[in-house]
Amino acid sequence: PMRASATSLLALLALSTTATVGGFRLATPSRPYSHASSFRIAAGPDRHATSTCPLRASQPLFSTNDDNRGAKEATDGSAGARQLLGVKGGSTTDNIWAIRLQLTKPVTWIPLVWGVMCGAAASGNYHWIWNPFDPSDRDVMLGLEDALKGFVAMILAGPFLTGYTQTINDWYDREIDAINEPNRPIPSGAIKEGEVIAQIWFLLLGGLGLGYGLDVWAGHEVPSVFFLSIFGSFISYIYSAPPLKLKMNGWQGSFALGASYISLPWWCGQAVFGTLDRPVYWILPILYSIAGLGIAIVNDFKSIEGDKELGLNSLPVAFGIDGAAKICAGSISVTQLGVAAYMAAIGEAGYAMALLALLLPQVYFQATLLLPDPVANDVKFQAQSQPFFVFGILATALGIGHHTF
Repeated sequence: PMRASATSLLALLALSTTATVGGFRLATPSRPYSHASSFRIAAGPDRHATSTCPLRASQPLFSTNDDNRGAKEATDGSAGARQLLGVKGGSTTDNIWAIRLQLTKPVTWIPLVWGVMCGAAASGNYHWIWNPFDPSDRDVMLGLEDALKGFVAMILAGPFLTGYTQTINDWYDREIDAINEPNRPIPSGAIKEGEVIAQIWFLLLGGLGLGYGLDVWAGHEVPSVFFLSIFGSFISYIYSAPPLKLKMNGWQGSFALGASYISLPWWCGQAVFGTLDRPVYWILPILYSIAGLGIAIVNDFKSIEGDKELGLNSLPVAFGIDGAAKICAGSISVTQLGVAAYMAAIGEAGYAMALLALLLPQVYFQATLLLPDPVANDVKFQAQSQPFFVFGILATALGIGHHTF
């Protein structure tokens, strides 16, 4: 089983994703809509790309065809890759499969994959193919099976259910995208509405099928992965769709973002390899989701004027920029202090010290970047602070997996 010796492998895997995860504030791809009649600001404040791995767009809200960042292709040769990944600056294409992939925004799958990995670590029951640090963990066939299970869980969380969420978000954003990003696939007419609906159903039903298949594979009497998949899909729907449309409320929307990034994929990974039969397995990811709420707030600062115009009650609108910055810093720091205190209380002092060491740089960047000017420093703050945050999640998961309850 995975113990502290697993840290090296997971850390190596983490290095390949930190740069991207460290910048959770990823802009969404651009989108054109041909129907002038749909230019109804009152119809949709839904300019935010969200998901069970939701990422928030940061485009100008009232851009024109002459000044639309989303309509400009990157000139550094990356336009084709940007289109496939679903980020701004992508090229236009008439390849329907490239357009379908763009709608799922592959760049947003990464935090979900990370979350599944953390859940597997927290289970304490992930086996290596051949563990160089532990002679008792060298069952090659068992390791291969666990690796395949983990891969399928990542496909479930990333391409299927995150893809479903991103596609349905674009569907409900199509009218406001006609104003903000008129070269997006749906408003531009690059993909037919019926094709979008078919994609939404395919990804949703395929994800639920994979969830149930993982339950069968893991021998679950209660199909926990399937139930988590249903719950996550429901949250994704009500985030973007009327009448609830959680994104219109600062607290609800921000926490939904945090939970989607952290709690749901963690629970999925842990359910595949272990159990969720103790309160701590639920509470710790929820605490990190509260910290994720703070991360979501960072994405709202530059949109404050547009949020006011569109009636979005984001936290910077509700509390002002300074107040929201303090809420952001507090939610990120206090929750991690609580997690570190818990790890120390159960005797995992080494992991508690690691968490505190990873928290210190975050507090420094809060004091020097976030609190002085969150509008100007939002991207810089996330790029410099969040790698320490995501490694803290991994350290917590490894500590839980290492502990004998």
